[in-house]
Amino acid sequence: MLTILCCPVTRQGLKPLPSDGLESLNRAIRRGELRYMDESAVEEELTEALITDNGTRIYRIDDGIPVMLEERSISGAALTERAVR
Repeated sequence: MLTILCCPVTRQGLKPLPSDGLESLNRAIRRGELRYMDESAVEEELTEALITDNGTRIYRIDDGIPVMLEERSISGAALTERAVR
């Protein structure tokens, strides 16, 4: 399925977000620091996610279904920012 999915914003291909990336984002969610692109808080931890090939967007997967909405994507910069802390 990943071979036919692409980011609706960047048109980049997608791949699963590795577990260390998920844990980094989930720590930020627990602290109330992670935001979607529409600036609303990410309130539920991620169990799975997809990241664009260029690392600019992250899309959560809920119940096996990728949530491919631009406003519900997370900036890939969140991973870099979290790694610095």
